[in-house]
Amino acid sequence: MNVTVDLPQAVVFTPVARIYGEPLETLPQDLYIPPDALAIMLDAFEGPLDLLLYLIRKANVDILDIPMAPLTRQYLDYIESMRASNLELAADYLVMAAMLIEIKSRMLLPRPKAGAADEAEDPRAELVRRLMEYEQMKIAALRLNELPQAERDFFWVETLVEKSLYIRMPEVSLDDLREAWMAVVRQANLNKHHKIGREELSVREHMGIILRLLRSRRGFVQFETMFDPQMGVAGLVVHFLAMLELAREKLVEFTQTEAFQPIYVRVHQGGNEPSQESA
Repeated sequence: MNVTVDLPQAVVFTPVARIYGEPLETLPQDLYIPPDALAIMLDAFEGPLDLLLYLIRKANVDILDIPMAPLTRQYLDYIESMRASNLELAADYLVMAAMLIEIKSRMLLPRPKAGAADEAEDPRAELVRRLMEYEQMKIAALRLNELPQAERDFFWVETLVEKSLYIRMPEVSLDDLREAWMAVVRQANLNKHHKIGREELSVREHMGIILRLLRSRRGFVQFETMFDPQMGVAGLVVHFLAMLELAREKLVEFTQTEAFQPIYVRVHQGGNEPSQESA
């Protein structure tokens, strides 16, 4: 004889809470919940002027013509509800309430006649001025808050950029070349001899001398060392013209290490040098 026995299914236990990881089956009987634990303020204002501005915009009235009676009534109702929960927070609002009551009482006083010499000022003028300034500052703050802000709307990204530096040599200007030439002339005048004679000088010959000298030194040669004071003024002039002709034909080039530094000469890199025989 076969007998079937139905076993009870396992009861799924759902804890009402967990304290330090341990499940809690029922709430303790001595659990105390403060009455104001769930108090919620739906409207939060940043100060008395913010509350006044909210009430004015909600009533859709002109800020230059504020109806003091209903505005003061609504303001006092809000202050009364605030005092029940937080008396310290309502202190600044109570000062504004006293100002509203004062303005309302001044408006109830009889006004001077139309023919008075000086017209009495509107009691609401100072309040309107403060409200307009506060509204402008609040609008400006909202516009600033709408601008993109780091760590809120975007994040900074840093990346490593490798740069290869190319040192460019300063170009030799005509003024620099003229100053160097004048220095050579002044040096030649110190070694000038009074000789009268006739000498035929060839620019092409001096071009060959310059090229042979530059090829023998294989690199940069200081400009002043290219001139021998023993040549005399005429020889130096021809030698300088030969150097300018070589530069014009892109056979030699001038350079400097830095601005206002000595000038150097070398064979033009990539230039077509004439052979020694043709020179």
